[in-house]
Amino acid sequence: MFKGINRRWLINTFGVVLAIIIILVIFSSVAVHSLCYSTVEAALNNHSEGLHTVFPDGISDSTDTFVATASAYADDFAYKDEMEIQVLNATGRVVTTSTGFGAEDVKAPDFTDALKTESGFARYVGRNEAGEKIMALSKVIRNAQGTELGAVRYVSSLRNADMKVAVYTLIAIAVGLIIITVVALSGYYFIRSIVKPVRRMTETAQQIAQGDFTAKVDKMYDDEIGDLSDTINDMAKELDANEKLKNDFISRVSHELRTPLTAIKGWAETMQYGVPDRVTLEKGMSVIVKESSRLTSLVEELLDFSKLQSGRLTMQMARMDILAEIDEAVYMLKERALSEGKHLLYDDPEEMPIIYGDRNRLKQVFLNIIDNALKYTPEGGMIGVQVYQDYKDHTIKVVVADNGCGINAEDLPKVKDKFYKANQKINGSGIGLAVADEIIKMHKGSIDIESSPEVGTTVTITIPIFNEAAALDDDSQPLGGMTPPTA
Repeated sequence: MFKGINRRWLINTFGVVLAIIIILVIFSSVAVHSLCYSTVEAALNNHSEGLHTVFPDGISDSTDTFVATASAYADDFAYKDEMEIQVLNATGRVVTTSTGFGAEDVKAPDFTDALKTESGFARYVGRNEAGEKIMALSKVIRNAQGTELGAVRYVSSLRNADMKVAVYTLIAIAVGLIIITVVALSGYYFIRSIVKPVRRMTETAQQIAQGDFTAKVDKMYDDEIGDLSDTINDMAKELDANEKLKNDFISRVSHELRTPLTAIKGWAETMQYGVPDRVTLEKGMSVIVKESSRLTSLVEELLDFSKLQSGRLTMQMARMDILAEIDEAVYMLKERALSEGKHLLYDDPEEMPIIYGDRNRLKQVFLNIIDNALKYTPEGGMIGVQVYQDYKDHTIKVVVADNGCGINAEDLPKVKDKFYKANQKINGSGIGLAVADEIIKMHKGSIDIESSPEVGTTVTITIPIFNEAAALDDDSQPLGGMTPPTA
């Protein structure tokens, strides 16, 4: 309950709101208290201003005159229900009041303070003899010689003011409690709407981490949480698909390794236990050499794929003639095409601009693309290799076209993905084209594939022409992301 997001919400949100509500309640209570007491004080001041008409300049002729005049003023006071007027003599004893009582000693600190001031005014907030909270205002009356004759004291109970303060404070507390309750409830349901799906996502992620790629998160909301649920579900699908591809890849590689090894072992045992005739011997040695080359090619593909996955696939970039590598690749596969009854045609141009690349890696790409064309072309089929310069975008294009089985439209976008094989009947690891695509990308080029089932496939390799001016420009990035060698 008080861990994780709940704890952070309690501290960062609910705690702040609670602190603000408490401050506002205290502030409003103090403000109402100040307002109510100021209202009482203002009323006392306003009524005390009327003494200017009773005692001009606060002066009376004698004590008797003061007592008589003040007593008459107290008797005629029109606001007896709001406050009490007390007439005090020079010793602070109450002579008479607006309520008709007199001749008593009262606690009047304001009278004592008023005697000490030049204006003769003083105010007191406290409790009277009965313990009631009051506010009192005393005005000292003097004779012409400045001798104190007595004082007129206004006394108002603060009971109503305190009740108003208490009522407003309770209202503020109630409103604060309502706000806190609303915030707590809304926060609870909001946090629950986050924590509950997150917990489910965590549980599902743990299942996925343990290898259960069929686990799914139920999408509860159409918001960021919902988007995260979709992302986790999509991730599980991708992991499931990759797991299947990986298993298929392992199965295919195991088969690809087992087949040549079985052939090599079989012919080696045949030659070990008896010397065959020359024809059989040559045939066996041919099979061993052929299958060994096949194994070597497969191992090299696996090594390149491993480097590709770990980011260690590097290029030895240099100025090179692309035609030399294409010629060699075609020459290496020409004999195989003849032996399989297929026609490998190559339109050899006279010359091509220099490119900047890794000659071994590019030859590997050409061999892979032409080899794939041979694999998927039936006996009697035709594979054409063409090289030309595209003057528009300053590139060289190598086009390998065949009239083989072709690729289905749904498989075409995936053929360059690792482990993917569109045709499971044809031997191959499914990683050669992925490695070739990465090599061409490292040359700042691209591989584009067009295909139609039962019509054929056309693979176009695009490689930028070497720009010496750009290579020598310090601000430019050389092709392949590597510095050209010094001539």
